[in-house]
Amino acid sequence: MLAFIGLGLYDARDISLKGLEFIQSADYIFLEGYTSRLCGNTVADLENLYQKPVAVLGRGEVELHPEKVLALARDHRVAFLTGGDPMVSTTHMDLRIRAGQMGVETTLIHGASISSAVCGLTGLQNYRFGKSCSLPFPRRNWFPLAPVEVVAANLAGSLHTLVYLDIQEDRCMTIPEAIVLLEEMAEQKDVTIPLYVGIARAGSPGPVVAAGTADTLMRTDFGPPLHVLVVPGPLHVMEKEYLEMFAGL
Repeated sequence: MLAFIGLGLYDARDISLKGLEFIQSADYIFLEGYTSRLCGNTVADLENLYQKPVAVLGRGEVELHPEKVLALARDHRVAFLTGGDPMVSTTHMDLRIRAGQMGVETTLIHGASISSAVCGLTGLQNYRFGKSCSLPFPRRNWFPLAPVEVVAANLAGSLHTLVYLDIQEDRCMTIPEAIVLLEEMAEQKDVTIPLYVGIARAGSPGPVVAAGTADTLMRTDFGPPLHVLVVPGPLHVMEKEYLEMFAGL
């Protein structure tokens, strides 16, 4: 049995009772450590809560060589932990498909996702979001413009865009860094982005939510990660009122 278990947004306490019960009965526990992370706890904190060892998996161990996890799941109870909700990431869907092809039984235990938490924190209505995009750190000779193309298409359709910010082993992209990149892309593509909404540490006791122009948000102190960004389309009157009250618009 392979259980995909969402850990929620911020710390070890976000897990559901169903998820915790499975972990307590699991023979092996793996934590996927590259698509998201719980910034409110360390792996040691998780191990202390579960009273079991937790093995952290990198991208290659999940996307390219998941054989160890799948082999163990043939005859044992294996917990595969992810930040947020486990099936938001397509890499986890691929792993479940591989398990199914091998005849390994799977189950899903959902957790709170940033895609729904953003709506609650910002007041932006979930059915008005278009395609989301990921914003990576640029590398030498590599500066993809796909993120701003997604934003532009959504703006043309009066839709909001959820922009996932890059997470790497040694750094997490901040909202000001993301805005600098998007503004540079927008200039190259002749796109105007009139409004941003930044969210930091969703799910924590003290999340920061701020709405405004690029200049305003680049001067805002959002504090430590994780950060996520929204480019809103035209605002409904209730969305505008919510942002004014809870995000300083």
